[in-house]
Amino acid sequence: MTFLPGLKKQLNKANQFMSEKIGGVEGTKLNEEFMEMERKTDLTAELVDELIIKTKEYLQPNPATRSKMMLNARMAQNTRTRNYAQPEGMLGESILRIAHRFGEDSPYVRSLMETGESFKQMAEIKYALEDDVRQDFIDPLTLLQTKDLRDVMFHRKKLQGRRLDFDCKKRRKANGANIVDDEMKIAEEKFEESFNLASQGMHNLLQSDVEQITQLFSLIEALRDYYKSCGTILENLSDKLNTLREESAGRQHSEYIPKKLSELNLNQGASGEPEASNSANHIETNTDTSSGNNNHIESDRPDSKTDADKKFGYCVALYDFQAENAGELGFKEGQTLKLYDKIDENWYEGALDSADGEQTGIFPTNYVRVTQPIPNQSDISANGN
Repeated sequence: MTFLPGLKKQLNKANQFMSEKIGGVEGTKLNEEFMEMERKTDLTAELVDELIIKTKEYLQPNPATRSKMMLNARMAQNTRTRNYAQPEGMLGESILRIAHRFGEDSPYVRSLMETGESFKQMAEIKYALEDDVRQDFIDPLTLLQTKDLRDVMFHRKKLQGRRLDFDCKKRRKANGANIVDDEMKIAEEKFEESFNLASQGMHNLLQSDVEQITQLFSLIEALRDYYKSCGTILENLSDKLNTLREESAGRQHSEYIPKKLSELNLNQGASGEPEASNSANHIETNTDTSSGNNNHIESDRPDSKTDADKKFGYCVALYDFQAENAGELGFKEGQTLKLYDKIDENWYEGALDSADGEQTGIFPTNYVRVTQPIPNQSDISANGN
C-alpha cells in the first residue's frame, strides 16, 4: 500500500492546519529575514502582473479591439493575425482619402496630403514601438512571471506543507504519540530543505535588480525614440504647412460675382428658345398631363423609399473586411451594406445582398462610411465614419 505514507502526510498537514486556525496552536515561526523576503517577493509578483497588463493597454488602448485580437490569436494559433489599427493611421487614411477626392492641386489639398502621410508615418513608428517594447520589456517580464516567480511560489507552497507535517509530528510526539525518531528526523530534514530552497529562490529574485532596471531602461528608451521620431515628423510637417500657408496667402484669390437668374437661362427649354408663357391652352395641357402622371413621377424619383427601406440605413465599405469569427460579415471595398443596428462604438450589425441571398452579421465601424443613418438612431451618423 504505497499510497498510505502520502495519505498519512496529508492528514497530518490538515490536522495541523485546523489546529492552528481553530485551536490556536502555534506553529514554527520563520525568521524575520524570511518574512521580509516573502513580502518583497509578493510585491514583485504583483508589480510584474500590473506592468504586463498596463503596458499592453498603453500600447493598444481600445479594449474591444484588443480583446478581439486576443481571441483571434488563440483561434489562429500560428496564423499571422491582423495588426492593431493605430488611431494615427486611421486618421491619416481618412485625410488622404478625402484629399484625393478634391481632384485638384491647391495648397490646401497638398497640406491635407502632407498631413495624412505624416500621420501614417507615425502609425508605422507606433508598430515599431510595439515590437520593441514587446521584445525587450513584455517578453522578459512574462518569462520572469512564468518561470522564476512560479518556481519561488512552488517552493514556498511546498515549504508550508512540510512545516505543517513537521509541526504536527512534533506536537503529537510531545503529547505522547508513538512517533519514532527517524520519522521526526526525516520530517525535519525535508522542512529544512524546503526552507533553504524557498529562501534561495527569493534571494536570487530580489538580487536581480540589474536585469529589472535594464528592462525598464529598454521601455523608456523605446518610448524616447518613438516620441523623438514623432517630434521630427511633426516638425517637418509644421514647416511644410507654414510654407503652403504662405503660398496660399500670396495667391491671387478670385472674388465671387453675384449672378441674376436671367443669366442662368432658367427660362429656356431644351432647344434654347424661351418657353411660351402666354398660351392658355399650353398651360392647361401641361396641367392635365402633370396631374395625370403625378403618381408615376413620384415613384420614379431616385430618393423615394419604400416602407421597408425606412427601417434601416446604408453604408459603403471603405476597405476589404474578411470575417474571421462566427457572426462576422465580410465584404469588399465599395460594396453597399444595410445598417440594422449599432452594437457599440466599434461594431455595426447589418446585411449584404449577394448571389446567395442576403447575408447578415457584424462588422467594424471604421471599415465603412455611413451614407444614410438608421432612422431614430442619430448616433450612428454622428459616430460613424
